[in-house]
Amino acid sequence: MPSTVVHVAFAGMIAAALLGDAFDRRSLLVVVGAVAVADLDAFVGLVAVAGHRTVFHTFLVPGAAALALAVDLRVSDRSALRSRYGARGVRIAWVTVVAFAAAAIGLDLFSAGGANPLWPLHDQFYQVGGRIELSDQRGVVQTFVDLSPPDADGTGGGDAGGVTDGASTQARGSSREVNVSTGVDPDPDGDADGDVERLFPIVRSGWQLLLLIVGTFVTAARLRVSETVEE
Repeated sequence: MPSTVVHVAFAGMIAAALLGDAFDRRSLLVVVGAVAVADLDAFVGLVAVAGHRTVFHTFLVPGAAALALAVDLRVSDRSALRSRYGARGVRIAWVTVVAFAAAAIGLDLFSAGGANPLWPLHDQFYQVGGRIELSDQRGVVQTFVDLSPPDADGTGGGDAGGVTDGASTQARGSSREVNVSTGVDPDPDGDADGDVERLFPIVRSGWQLLLLIVGTFVTAARLRVSETVEE
C-alpha cells in the first residue's frame, strides 16, 4: 500500500501540472494537504468499524465537493468562492478535487489492499488490477474486467475471442470483513498476541520509490521556476 508521502508526491505532480499560474507554496499546500488528510481515516478505525481506506477513501467525498463547487459557480455573480478568492481560488479548488480523487483514493484503489470507493452507499473493498496487451494471435487482451460470456454454471467464461484473459479486479469484502493494518492500528482484527510492531511505511516497492523521487523532483523544480518568474 502506498504511504502518505507517496500520495503527497503524486499530488504534487498533479498540482504542478494543473495549477498553472496559480502554482505557488500556498496553493501546493492546499492540494497536498487535502490529499494527506485522507489517510487520517486510520484514526477513525480506532473507534469505528469503518476505518482506513474507507471513511475518507470514498469517491463520495470529491464527488460532493465537485457538486458543491459546480452549484456555487453556476451562479457566478453570487459565487462565494469566486467573490472571495477569484479565478485563482476556483482553479485551486478544482485541482484539489482532482488530486484527492486520483492521488488519495485512486492510488490506493489500484494498489495492494484496495479501497472502499463507494462507502457508505456500497460497502465493498475493491482492488483494481490487470493488464492490457496487444497480441498477434488474440488481438487486444485486457484482464481488468471479465467481459467474456458466462459458462453454463453462470460463472465467467474466461478468454472470449481474444478479448479477455481472466479478470484481476477483485471485490475483497465489506468494511466489517476487511481491516487494513496501519501504524496507528497495527492489529485491527485483534488477533495478534503480545507486543505488535507498529510500521509506518515510506516506500514498499520500486514503483513507489520512483514515484516519490520523480514527484518530489518535479514539484520542487516547478516551485523553483514559479518563484524565479515572480522575482
